[in-house]
Amino acid sequence: MLIGGQAVLLHGEPRLTQDVDVTLGVGPSRLVDLLSLCEDLDLTPLPGDTEAFVRETFVLPVMDEATGIRVDLIFSNTSYEATAIGRALRVRIGGQDVPIASAEDLILHKVFAGRARDLEDVRGVMRRKAHELDWAHIEKWARVFTAVPGRETLARDLAELRSQYRGTGD
Repeated sequence: MLIGGQAVLLHGEPRLTQDVDVTLGVGPSRLVDLLSLCEDLDLTPLPGDTEAFVRETFVLPVMDEATGIRVDLIFSNTSYEATAIGRALRVRIGGQDVPIASAEDLILHKVFAGRARDLEDVRGVMRRKAHELDWAHIEKWARVFTAVPGRETLARDLAELRSQYRGTGD
């Protein structure tokens, strides 16, 4: 499922992005299969020690040499990720149905990442789609994510973002 900047283009405010982020719905144990697929698709892995990099980050960054586009292939086989992939919107791009994260799951991914750019993307999604969002889904998973070390304040941070949006005209 596409996440990141491509999902922001669909749900939030347009912005430039320099890569494509894809969450795979499989764990790092499938690295060998993924490397074979990358070879078939002419995608070049970027890390020198691919196995160590994936073990540490759960990400396999690759480059499409023909286009110069970087693609971050993100390993995750959690129950949340399975739910998010099941909820993904199917958008027709270049004759293919491409799964793109729902607005709710994009918000969750972005708040979990927590970088300034991600939080601005969340604000853009809220400005465009606040009245359409399934807040029960967002809040449920935000509470679950507070059990992740370093993300204990995620539900509170999300509630603050939502209240900031409400303060600007919701």
